[in-house]
Amino acid sequence: MLTYINRSLESTLTRYIGIFPVVGITGSRQSGKSTLLKHLLSNSYSYVSFDDYRFVLQFKDDPEKFFRIYSNRVIFDEVQKVPEIFDYIKIAVDNDRENYGKYILTGSAQFAFLQRTSESLAGRIGLLSLLPFGFSEIPNVNHEMQMTFGSYPELVTRNFIAASDWYSSYLDTYISRDLRTLSNIGDLSDFRKFMQILAGRCAQILNMSDIAHDLGLTVHTVKKWISILEASYIVFLVKPFYKNYGKRLIKAPKIYFYDTGIVNFLLGTDNFPILQKSPLYGPVFENFIVSEILKKEKHLKSNAEIYYYRSNYGLEVDLIVDKKTSKEWIEIKASETYRPAMVSAIEKLMEPGDTGWLLYNGINLPNTENLKISNFREYLLNV
Repeated sequence: MLTYINRSLESTLTRYIGIFPVVGITGSRQSGKSTLLKHLLSNSYSYVSFDDYRFVLQFKDDPEKFFRIYSNRVIFDEVQKVPEIFDYIKIAVDNDRENYGKYILTGSAQFAFLQRTSESLAGRIGLLSLLPFGFSEIPNVNHEMQMTFGSYPELVTRNFIAASDWYSSYLDTYISRDLRTLSNIGDLSDFRKFMQILAGRCAQILNMSDIAHDLGLTVHTVKKWISILEASYIVFLVKPFYKNYGKRLIKAPKIYFYDTGIVNFLLGTDNFPILQKSPLYGPVFENFIVSEILKKEKHLKSNAEIYYYRSNYGLEVDLIVDKKTSKEWIEIKASETYRPAMVSAIEKLMEPGDTGWLLYNGINLPNTENLKISNFREYLLNV
């Protein structure tokens, strides 16, 4: 039996169970949703997985009887596989409106899940995301391997044994099964090449026209395929920061992967000495840090938003964490050597109450109270 590792989402989930009649948890396949729920709630909730087709048949044959049996404190896992169930959950909740934590729903297909909940459960459901392990959740012995081999729980708990085989199986399953469910992808080999091209452009501004040209696809197809990868928690987009909100929507985002193990597998850099010598080491390092910060914000449900900054006159900052009342300006460098130029843009852009960070491979250095120069490991252990 694999060792259970506590998740930072646990406290947020417990809080949401006391606030909402229904709690929904989305996240990539194998991110640990079922494991977390079984560990935390096995004594107080029944568990129904619609990966088991017997439960699907039981619901479809007689939904009213099904809901008499599973009337309260039930976890419905992979609920998007029975979309009709959302209407029955709505009725059950409306007849028992003050029973908070009545149902917990999980799903791995983000868009389908969110569409159904917005249609049927608006105002009744609190939504959470569970992503692969964050740096502070992983045992210290595994930290050095995380950027290379990723953060999926099964890999971490097995000390990354046969990581390449695991990713090969994971992506084959995703491409052959989930893509068929989410969209009618014609040539799966083209989609695999598409993922490799995106991996090679991680932490860079997304130019859909270039990608379409390289693969002989239309821009429309590229947009559609990126949406599919977003829906499955493979990639996420970071928009540019502008005080004019409309500009944030029309300017090109940067693209990141939730898990750098997938990036390295796709690029053949799943060996740290090879990765460190690769020209992609800097982008992969940035992707790793940004994804870790996103995990923290998602798991704590902070409602902060993340952006990057790039001005017309050359000022750039890798990441802004916008907390509404203040911002964190974060520059990310793979270098071990500090140079003042690394923080010059942050110094120009920070406003009173903001905090600036340089996260790099070097040592912590003294600086001003609002601008911190930190080894990335120490920062991630405390986020």
